[in-house]
Amino acid sequence: MCGISGLVNWGDRETLARMTNVQTHRGPDDSGLWERRFPDGGYIGLGSRRLAILDLSPDGHMPMSNEDGTVWITYNGEIYNFADLRRELEGKSNAHRFRSQTDTEVVLHLYEEYGPDRLKDCLNRLNGMFALAICDLRGSSPKLFLARDHFGIKPLYYCERGGRLAFASEIKALLEVPGIEASMNLEALDKYLTFLWVPDPLTMFEGIRKLPAGHYALSEGGEFKIEQYWDLTFPPAEHHFERTEADLANEVRERFCASVEQQMVSDVPIGAFLSAGMDSSSIVTAMVAAMARKQPVRTYTITFPEKYRVGETTIDDPGVPQRLAHKLGCEHHEIVVEPDVVGLLPGLTWHMDEPTADPAIITAYLVCREARKQATVLLSGVGGDEIFAGYRKHVAHGWAEEYRRVPGFARSAAERALLGLPSLRGTRMKGSVRLAKKMARSAALSPAEAFIRNCTYLDAQQKTDLYALKSQQAASGNSAGQHLAAFDKVRHADFLNQMLYLDTKIFMATLNLTYNDKMSMASSVEVRVPFLDREFAEFVAWNVRPELKLKGRWRPVTKYIFREAMRSMLPDEVMRQPKAGFAAPVDYWLAHDLRPMVDDLLSEAQVKRRGLFRPQVVRGYIDEHRRGAEDWSMQIWQLLTLEIWMQLFLDGGARAFAQRQIDASQPSRPLTTA
Repeated sequence: MCGISGLVNWGDRETLARMTNVQTHRGPDDSGLWERRFPDGGYIGLGSRRLAILDLSPDGHMPMSNEDGTVWITYNGEIYNFADLRRELEGKSNAHRFRSQTDTEVVLHLYEEYGPDRLKDCLNRLNGMFALAICDLRGSSPKLFLARDHFGIKPLYYCERGGRLAFASEIKALLEVPGIEASMNLEALDKYLTFLWVPDPLTMFEGIRKLPAGHYALSEGGEFKIEQYWDLTFPPAEHHFERTEADLANEVRERFCASVEQQMVSDVPIGAFLSAGMDSSSIVTAMVAAMARKQPVRTYTITFPEKYRVGETTIDDPGVPQRLAHKLGCEHHEIVVEPDVVGLLPGLTWHMDEPTADPAIITAYLVCREARKQATVLLSGVGGDEIFAGYRKHVAHGWAEEYRRVPGFARSAAERALLGLPSLRGTRMKGSVRLAKKMARSAALSPAEAFIRNCTYLDAQQKTDLYALKSQQAASGNSAGQHLAAFDKVRHADFLNQMLYLDTKIFMATLNLTYNDKMSMASSVEVRVPFLDREFAEFVAWNVRPELKLKGRWRPVTKYIFREAMRSMLPDEVMRQPKAGFAAPVDYWLAHDLRPMVDDLLSEAQVKRRGLFRPQVVRGYIDEHRRGAEDWSMQIWQLLTLEIWMQLFLDGGARAFAQRQIDASQPSRPLTTA
């Protein structure tokens, strides 16, 4: 796992070195630069920070070249089928010669074998996660290819301007390039206020974008173009599924366990997240089976003291994973934390690059930070809910369909009653009340619009009321346009599969996978996601009928076929666990630890100075929340996160923060030029 960076006709070696050094946390084990100036004045440079996972020797140094130095690669990721691909390449008539035992070199030679005209075929041979850049010096002019893996597990940002290109694993590296300044994109701001995060390909930075999942880009001769090489597809709604439930359950289990075993390849210590949920419990059980108990699997559970858990359904019972780990003979680590959230937020916001108002980033960081003491690689259950339909919003759609059958006058009365409910903060009903209110507000919308509405936190009218004159133009955009376009792309499919497509392409790729990458890399930990094995996901999409993903109407069973697949391997206690997210006690923090910070950073004077929002509206959210009249916890959290981000990136605090990070983590090997 690594941090990559590069330049085309922009900057110089010093710039490239700064871009590389600011990502030291992504690769503390090694660093390197390669650059080439051309007779016509053109310039290409590649940079790498390496976290050594496969082949820990110096042979894995990057940027890496082929035998004659005509093709170069800088690469971030893991290819799990690299050994098979290597054997295939070595067996070719033009046998490829390898100097290392890395997957990086396999990707390089696979590109050589397929050539630039068959890049799609080359990328679709890769089973894993990656963000890469390949510079091909063969031919009449140099070519630079960028590519991001099928699901977007690894990030890749770029800025393209007038024939010049800069790219990196993190935005902060791009801000080291002369001429790339940090300024806010107001369209992105509107999306952030809607969803708590900014969907790809936009970022909160004007002029900086993210390469979408399943896409590659080509820079040649001053031109830059992007193409899609893969997409997750679904059968039409009327498709006839022939497989029996029992047959499917067996194959799902076999394929899933094979994916877990394949993703355990590593030359460094490996472990797994373990909550009380189905997904992480299934991964750990499969890991134990793959190890055949030859050595214990390291597992990591994070929990908070009891005072934090009052009224929270998103914090799992630590006793369940503890008992499962004991039964499986795991080396279990229960991490009980009472974090200094005030001290953590600025650093985590810097690592995230963009404001991301999901408090799960804190939990993810804390568990990775502690796990790094024993393990460098962790397996995670991200993707299980998107592949098998495990979210409450998937259940809510079925409820909404039944609710729409109720006569209009009765619905109106019910909606008024629901919207008038207090927030019930401090009780386990808090989440249910929040969802019920969202459903009441979306009851009159189409299924697609209702689904999107149930995923939003501020609607159009609320944003209009919030915006000050300076940011009113942001309200004119269609924040849900990208979501509706995703629905339209799979309009032929069953509506459940349409929801899963939207979640996979937007929610998972731009939120869950992004914060998993950034928070793990902040601690120099690699996180792998077995549910997102491409062949496994494609198999589920085309072979599991929707009613075997979400079974039932009023009390539906989520991830039904996966539950049946794993039933013989998991104890009943795990099977009975309610859905719980990888989240944090936001309510407690806002009422206690963060209360002074909220009053300071979201004060009338500070909000007025920014000129983005109306101070009285912001204060209204805070006062209503503290009175218990309305649950504005996520909205307050997102405004607080945004202000911290603005102080870091717009007010110039990020550069000083970056220097402190670089000084605190000196590379183990000096920066070298190939």
